[in-house]
Amino acid sequence: MKMSKHKYLIGVDEVGRGPLAGPVAVGAVCIYVEHKKKVENLFPIVKDSKKLTPQKREAWLLKIKEAETLGYLSCAVSFVAPSVIDKKGLPYAIRTAMAKSLEAIEHNTEETKVLLDGSLYAPEHYQNQETIIKGDEKELSIALASIVAKVARDAKMTLLAKKLPEYGFEKHKGYGTRGHYDAIRKNGITKHHRKSFLKGLV
Repeated sequence: MKMSKHKYLIGVDEVGRGPLAGPVAVGAVCIYVEHKKKVENLFPIVKDSKKLTPQKREAWLLKIKEAETLGYLSCAVSFVAPSVIDKKGLPYAIRTAMAKSLEAIEHNTEETKVLLDGSLYAPEHYQNQETIIKGDEKELSIALASIVAKVARDAKMTLLAKKLPEYGFEKHKGYGTRGHYDAIRKNGITKHHRKSFLKGLV
């Protein structure tokens, strides 16, 4: 990848596309190209956050925050609530969260290359963008974005579990496990659930 004309390399990934409850999250990590080698040295192994243990994700996040303090990169995570997913649909919710995360990072669009995971696309004014299948396994910036989004969303669901302990959000993070379905049948659907994902139970 030719990076000479780019000053900013932003990786983007979403987390929480499939759960029955909780927000969708989009993480963005901007690596300043002048420090790209230093960042690569800090993170020699690129791994999808979903394959890391929670403890390893937390350790990676500490390193990401350290790199941010050193001025090598910056990161942002944005959430869109289940109510928006139900009203406007998941693609709209993901686009909205992505726009928020990109806006939260200081950069010049014309000097930015955006790398996105899977089927994601950045807003049209990002002319230099590339969508990469399994990008979180191939590109460091996307892997880091995946980690910040995953840790932030998991923390949000763990916090929600303290308010609603009967649903076990700290275990399944809103995904459709048998235990989660059983809890819904027993206790009902909350405002934190995606009703459009639970049409058979509404």
